[in-house]
Amino acid sequence: MERQIDTDQLFHVLDEMAQTLSNEGHGSYLETLALAGDNLFQGSIMQQPLSDVAFKKMEEQFKKIDQMTMERETVRKAFQLAIIKGMKQAVQPHHAMTPDGIAIFMSYLLKRLLKDQLGVSVYDPAVGTGNMLTAMMNHTEGIERAIGADVDESLIRLAFVMSNLQQYELELYNMDSVKEEGIPTVDVIVSDLPNGIYTNDEVVESFNTKPSEGRMPAEYAIIESSLRALKPGGVMLFLIPNDMFTREHSEAFRTFMRKETITLGMLQLPDTMFKAERHGKSIWMLQKQGPDVSAPQQALFAELPSFTRAEAMTDMMAKINEWFDHIYN
Repeated sequence: MERQIDTDQLFHVLDEMAQTLSNEGHGSYLETLALAGDNLFQGSIMQQPLSDVAFKKMEEQFKKIDQMTMERETVRKAFQLAIIKGMKQAVQPHHAMTPDGIAIFMSYLLKRLLKDQLGVSVYDPAVGTGNMLTAMMNHTEGIERAIGADVDESLIRLAFVMSNLQQYELELYNMDSVKEEGIPTVDVIVSDLPNGIYTNDEVVESFNTKPSEGRMPAEYAIIESSLRALKPGGVMLFLIPNDMFTREHSEAFRTFMRKETITLGMLQLPDTMFKAERHGKSIWMLQKQGPDVSAPQQALFAELPSFTRAEAMTDMMAKINEWFDHIYN
């Protein structure tokens, strides 16, 4: 009888393979983690040259999971552990991963926003490793097509391998999603937006959200560009920094978003999730304007309790469910 591999077992196999390949000169840990995942997907050791010792170590890892099956969430969580380890070694400041609790909570919100809609297409313009997108797919029925873009080649490579092992056919693009066009129109946009400055000034020169002074925040640029790919009436779920609306020269951004979208809700995440208050984030739920779109009588605004406070979280979920049942629907 086939056995299912658990998260720790799969993590250790990926970790050992990645470390072995990195020691053999095949790249950094994050780069070789993608190679290790590709080996598992292909069912053989693809890298050459390898020393006899390294090849033997890799074969030993294959034997550990021989004839074992992998569930999608097991694959995602094992990769998550390995990617977090790799990111601690990486120098890129934008390398980060959406915490599991947030991704799963956003999946719940997306399910309520979709109202059991089927055949849904989703786009993440800053997909990173694909962890948040595949987490939402694993917990949300009805998603038929998923598209992701990211400027970082190493992260897109990880997203490709991880989605393959989860048996998803993600459409992944290694590109600057602000600059490039051609993404097909979609029903939903989701993203954990990077916090920083968009450096290609020429691309955003004509953007409506461009500040009157200073350079373009990356969040503004990604939101405005991704709106072009969203169908009228489509919904958006963004993880945003709490200071996005209170920065200097944010008037143009606020004006544009009021014209083009309806804010359905803003849920501030607990401060305990972040190293410092200035790093705090919120979940922003929006709907793009369209012929049959009307604003709810009252938007959903709340400060979420710590996800570890079960009773407080249960009370909050009851209030959120009530809003969806009586105001949004």
